[in-house]
Amino acid sequence: MSDNVHLQQPLAERLRPRNLGEVIGQQHLIGEGLALRLAFESGQPHSCILWGPPGVGKTTIARLMADAFDAQFISISAVLGGVKDIREAVDNAQAALHGLHPQRTIVFVDEVHRFNKSQQDAFLPHVESGLFTFIGATTENPSFEVNSALLSRAAVYVLQALNEADLKKIVQRALAIGAIAPLDADAEQRLIAYADGDARRLLNTLETLAVAAQREKLDTISDAWLMKVLGERMRRYDKGGEQFYDTISALHKSVRGSDPDAALYWFTRMLDGGADPRYLARRLIRMAAEDIGLADPRALRLALDAAEVYERLGSPEGELALAECVVYLAVAAKSNAVYKAFNEAKAWVKKDGTRPVPLHLRNAPTQLMKTLDYGKGYRYAHDEEGGFAAGENYLPEGMPDPGFYRPVDRGLETKIAEKMASLRDMNRARSTQKQE
Repeated sequence: MSDNVHLQQPLAERLRPRNLGEVIGQQHLIGEGLALRLAFESGQPHSCILWGPPGVGKTTIARLMADAFDAQFISISAVLGGVKDIREAVDNAQAALHGLHPQRTIVFVDEVHRFNKSQQDAFLPHVESGLFTFIGATTENPSFEVNSALLSRAAVYVLQALNEADLKKIVQRALAIGAIAPLDADAEQRLIAYADGDARRLLNTLETLAVAAQREKLDTISDAWLMKVLGERMRRYDKGGEQFYDTISALHKSVRGSDPDAALYWFTRMLDGGADPRYLARRLIRMAAEDIGLADPRALRLALDAAEVYERLGSPEGELALAECVVYLAVAAKSNAVYKAFNEAKAWVKKDGTRPVPLHLRNAPTQLMKTLDYGKGYRYAHDEEGGFAAGENYLPEGMPDPGFYRPVDRGLETKIAEKMASLRDMNRARSTQKQE
């Protein structure tokens, strides 16, 4: 290992792939004959969105695409950049295109979901004109975070977190260039578990260890020494390991079991163990939908609000909003009626045939459709007494009432059950009148 390791390029740069064959992971996209490799081999760059978790190679792939097409590479951070950076990118792209040696340009926007609508719209005319190829990287679902106009002009490639074998390859490459002292098996396994599919996190941790190991002139990095150096960072369990999932299970079951103290304890244990608060926020949203549902619809809104507060404040301030949500979910009335109903509906549709929509429920925007009796006999509920068209059928013809949703006798669902019983009585009364 070099004595000047701390003076050299960052390890991430030293190990950055120089061609597509050196990329670790993402073989579902860059393997032979697969989508992204074919794009590289086509000779014609195209705009795309690279969607995936942190540290999986989005920036690397964008840089390699620029190299593959001998294109000027312009990188913009949507976190730090703005309209000024977009204008500069346009100017540089025009200069490259009309220079002495014309060159394509690839504009790479990291965290593109952080740009607002007008900032994203600023790229559209230049993408359409072919001035540059646009590549956006995002950790968020582009369907919700990227403007539909921009999204329609870009292919979306979904990148996956690196698996254990991928991360081991990165460790081996670091060892091969002498960037770090050898690790014993337990230390390597702990590092890989801690990286949790994120190559950047793994490389940054390896770099920290390399400096510390050089300072102490270690020949081998043991698990015990690793925990001494990075104990606070590594915390009490391996992210992604069995204990991690056992602990989130305990949190979920404590909320479901309406024990706020136990729920708060396991929530705090996870924070202390280094769990990403954003992950916890997502799990709380799931709990609100799965275990509380319509017994207390405010729970889902509170979970979404807590997640937003955390995004605005970060740690540690934003964690209080998540803790408030944990306690509320634990003490809220519980119902999994919608969860069960949805699963039953999915199972029914999967095994059932494709039943036609009854004519009276079909829309009739044209005269031909009206001639074919589309919409004929439909009763507009708002015009009926009480806003309810008693006796109307909204299921396909011949389909029995499946009874998917069965509200529980807790919280708001008690009132919902009473309302449903009243509506059923009105339907029965209407059916009786028809028979008479």
